[in-house]
Amino acid sequence: METLGIALLSIFALVLAYNTYGRLLARKFFELDRNALVPSEELRDDVDYVPTRRSVIFGHHFTSIAGTGPIVGPAIAVFWGWLPALLWVLLGSIFIGAVHDLGALVISLRNRGQTVGEIAGRLISPRARLLFLLILFFALTVVLAIFGLVIAVIFKLYPESVLSVWLAMPIAVGIGFWARNRNHHLLWPSLGALIALYAAVYVGVYYMPIVLPAAWGNPVIFWTIVLMIYCFFASVLPVWMLLQPRDYVNSHQLIVALVLLVAGILVAGLTQKADIVASAPMISDSIPADAPPIWPFLFITIACGACSGFHCLVSSGTTSKQIACETDAQAVGYGGMLLEGALAVLVILCCTAGLGMGVTNKSGELLTNRAAWDFRYNSGNSWNDYQLPQTVGAFVDGGANFLTAIGIPLQLGVGIIAVLVACFAATTLDTATRLQRYVIQELGASLRIAPLTNKYGATGFAVLCGLTVALLPGPKGPASGGLILWPLFGATNQMLAGLALMVTFFYLWRRSKVVAFIALPMILMMIMPAWAMLWQMFNSESGWLWSSDPLQKYVLFGFGAMIMGMQVWMIIEGAIVWRKVHGVLEEQLPPLPKPQPASAT
Repeated sequence: METLGIALLSIFALVLAYNTYGRLLARKFFELDRNALVPSEELRDDVDYVPTRRSVIFGHHFTSIAGTGPIVGPAIAVFWGWLPALLWVLLGSIFIGAVHDLGALVISLRNRGQTVGEIAGRLISPRARLLFLLILFFALTVVLAIFGLVIAVIFKLYPESVLSVWLAMPIAVGIGFWARNRNHHLLWPSLGALIALYAAVYVGVYYMPIVLPAAWGNPVIFWTIVLMIYCFFASVLPVWMLLQPRDYVNSHQLIVALVLLVAGILVAGLTQKADIVASAPMISDSIPADAPPIWPFLFITIACGACSGFHCLVSSGTTSKQIACETDAQAVGYGGMLLEGALAVLVILCCTAGLGMGVTNKSGELLTNRAAWDFRYNSGNSWNDYQLPQTVGAFVDGGANFLTAIGIPLQLGVGIIAVLVACFAATTLDTATRLQRYVIQELGASLRIAPLTNKYGATGFAVLCGLTVALLPGPKGPASGGLILWPLFGATNQMLAGLALMVTFFYLWRRSKVVAFIALPMILMMIMPAWAMLWQMFNSESGWLWSSDPLQKYVLFGFGAMIMGMQVWMIIEGAIVWRKVHGVLEEQLPPLPKPQPASAT
């Protein structure tokens, strides 16, 4: 019953937060205005700026911010115990993550859809703008590499997921054209597509798992290259053609999967099949000696699901260009983050109580309760053994176990959860590519590099950088080096959250508004990731600086030092001006050029 009680209380807390704190932020602090002119109308081009219904843009925004972040992060963090992970997800999503996402979305809506990096140039200083854009570039490069590898690894581990994931692409394009040419809503074709996708899951599980021939080489490398090629086209196509319909379909897939998981938890909890207390430690007292300390690493291990800097890029990069009404920002920005928090709670339950319902070890023996959790999270392992396959596998196994409680066969349940993870990661991957294109174009304009101001040149450069990092050689062969970047991604991502909160702080500070609700999360999200980054760089036992592995010693330490330096520099830029700008509005954007009248013939 504890498992069911945790699930219900967590959902209640998130719903309560949306209708109280979220409403307070929207109405009093940010003063959202239904009649305000939004970028999607002011700059409408039907490519990037497209007025979009709230339900559709919510689907795009949520599936883009979710990805595998709220899956991999909590799946790793329960290593320290499920209670710290649960508390950080709930408190972080309500008071930090959702505030961060909403703030980035609102200031972008009021600055013609510019990214937070571009806006930082007028709110803080021109140097801050360049620094922020460079940090965004490095962070997004790691995102492209990591999420490309995530999907490739899932395709290798769960070949039954391949058919359904790739089938979603042409279906989405067809829906996009159908809805645009006939001016119809996406709901009904999306539901039809959802049925087709789940039929493909069934076919993939029982009849057509796609396993690559051995002659094609390493499947992770193959799929990573194919995914990057896909990302190029997804980035340059109009959002209505692929991005919106695919994310909308994926949002419905998520809803179905969440309903199934919640139903499974309900039945398993009522029938005592799932027991979180017996399955995993509330607070672990036995961890490997080389594991990092829970404080501050809990705050960078769970990013998506509690607070993630990547979300500011989605909010100010693509979502702000599609919001049709400013008041929709509460549902999309604040509500989207809370729903991601709910997903993270379910992941925690899947990786503890769900995993405890049973998993088969390498000898074919069925393990249950704590033995099943120990099989995935054995305290005798090295910290470095907690890699992507183990953490994703814990969620897939645990989630599939919950689905068996409502009568879904285990094999089919594994396919459903694996497809959910892969589709989530794919939405983040193609959205991240488009966001990186915006960042590179802004950098190209600032640095006067003409080829990078072109969307095709910028996208090509983005994909090339992501692919290069993804395929870095590592201790486990080609492409394993990219996965080692995960610790760097965690700290960098959370530093980005702190800097985005800093931009929102200056937006409110210049308008003499209340800033305490932003200042406290900002300070926390600056200190914790910096602390974690410094620990990883200089820890005497396992610090990157002292490592004999060239990848850690030079690549990780070099990237870490560079990003730390830019963050400190940007904080200094803010400290220089913060007293001077209180109550002083920033320089406003120049008026848009008036359309030229058609010439007489």
